[in-house]
Amino acid sequence: MTLADRYPLLHTPTRWEWGGLDVQFSTDPPPDGLVTNIHVVCFVGNEIVLCRDDRDVWLVPGGTREAGESIDECMRRELREEAGARPVGSVRWLGAHYATSDHPAPYRDWQPHPHKAWLWCAADVVLESAPSNPDDAENIIEVRAIPIPEAIRLACTDGDHMAELLSLAVELHRP
Repeated sequence: MTLADRYPLLHTPTRWEWGGLDVQFSTDPPPDGLVTNIHVVCFVGNEIVLCRDDRDVWLVPGGTREAGESIDECMRRELREEAGARPVGSVRWLGAHYATSDHPAPYRDWQPHPHKAWLWCAADVVLESAPSNPDDAENIIEVRAIPIPEAIRLACTDGDHMAELLSLAVELHRP
């Protein structure tokens, strides 16, 4: 049985209306130049770190890559900003949502358009500080390491596909 068979919702082409994007998940890693966003399923022991924002959405830390920023630099910055976290050990790429935008211009001038990718990773982390909550980012009001079953349930507040994404991270990062 393939990953697409085990995680059908994650692999079903869908529309992200909030961004004007048609997306398709794949475990094939995207080319560096296509990656506009990086998100990390973070593990502390046998728990998953989730961040709750001021909309009461539980999310996986991550966000938009800045101009000239490497994938690694973006991942580390987003972990500090949203979760006060630092990766320990290796970071594993899980896959990406390949996206096509119907907007007339890219979200940021330096980003590829209309095709782009959201990279999903998994890593063991240490929670070191409170989130820094920069002005141009989500307002994170809580960061918690949560037992896996509860984290999978809470992550659905950020989209139906998130339960399968977290389950995939558990399978691939913590076999």
